[in-house]
Amino acid sequence: MSEPKKDAPRRYIVDGAGQRVLVGLKISETIEFETLDNPDARLSAGAEAEPCVREDERWLELYIKHERAWNDWMAETRARGRVEKPRLLN
Repeated sequence: MSEPKKDAPRRYIVDGAGQRVLVGLKISETIEFETLDNPDARLSAGAEAEPCVREDERWLELYIKHERAWNDWMAETRARGRVEKPRLLN
């Protein structure tokens, strides 16, 4: 699923429980997104070689949720006038 979206940015943070998650997603959603985004992981889990439409739609749903949260977070950061670089994990 990542073929046409290879340049899709990912921004990780550490949540309140100390887990590395994508901004705006819960740990379970982050794991689901990463699984959907990695065809090799899907195959090792016994999934079909070609992603189904449902999986494509779910990937997009999670990505949009992440992207919106990221944009909101960046807007809030700029509004507060923070000059320091955001602390992100990659």
